[in-house]
Amino acid sequence: MSIGMQTRRSLSFAALLAAALSLTGCALSETRTESMGEAEPSLARDDFNLRIDELEQRLVERCVQQHALSERQQQQAFDLSMEVRDVGSLVRHLRADIENLNVDSNTEPSQCVASQETRFDNREVLGRSEWIGLPSVGTYLKARIDSGANTSSLSASEITRFERDGENWVRFKLALSDEDVVVEQVRDEWIEAPVIRRVRILQAAGSDTRPVVSLLMTLGPIREQVEFTLNDRSHLNYPVLLGRRFMMDIAMIDVAESYLHPRPEFPGGRPAEEAATDEVDTEDNDEEA
Repeated sequence: MSIGMQTRRSLSFAALLAAALSLTGCALSETRTESMGEAEPSLARDDFNLRIDELEQRLVERCVQQHALSERQQQQAFDLSMEVRDVGSLVRHLRADIENLNVDSNTEPSQCVASQETRFDNREVLGRSEWIGLPSVGTYLKARIDSGANTSSLSASEITRFERDGENWVRFKLALSDEDVVVEQVRDEWIEAPVIRRVRILQAAGSDTRPVVSLLMTLGPIREQVEFTLNDRSHLNYPVLLGRRFMMDIAMIDVAESYLHPRPEFPGGRPAEEAATDEVDTEDNDEEA
């Protein structure tokens, strides 16, 4: 390399060094000797070039740091603007909710009462206990109304499965205690009905499957086909349990009342006027679903 080229490279490095010092705010301290008259020692060419390279590297690193800091600040500013927008949207929604509350508070109570009355106008009120009729069997029975049970249940014994026209049927008798009120001539009669489905009942002693039959049932003005699971309820106080599947959309319970509807009459049974003597209400000791 020629001396002129080395000189130009040295001058270029010197200019770069001055720029680096102006950016970092640092000043190179002059190396002075204790003796004022002693000449300043000169750097060797290789040492000078090495120092220039180090300063250049530091300058590049500083620029990279400044760029990264600028990007973080821009991201923080963007995040802050998004949070401000979210808060503004939330405030607008809150204002709308407050306006809706003000509108609702001005609604007359009579409108709410009318809405509730309309909702329940088409539902029959039942007591916790009622008389039901089974026209296809020819008898009335006591029933407990229980919204905690899903499916209704009919007390049955001697349940026998058989097939008729390729379909599953059951033959059974009503399982009744001596205290149960019933049209006496049907107490020991066989009843036949097709099996709609079977349900699995989970109990403490294990699981049990029961057939489900559909029978026409009357209760006051209600006349509906009701699905009953068949199982022996003779140890309970009510031979019939009516669950919420039956009551859905057609009835609701007033637990403070019982026998709100008259007992139906059947040939061989006692008149409805005499039902009051049979309406002794006691609680089941171990009710089942």
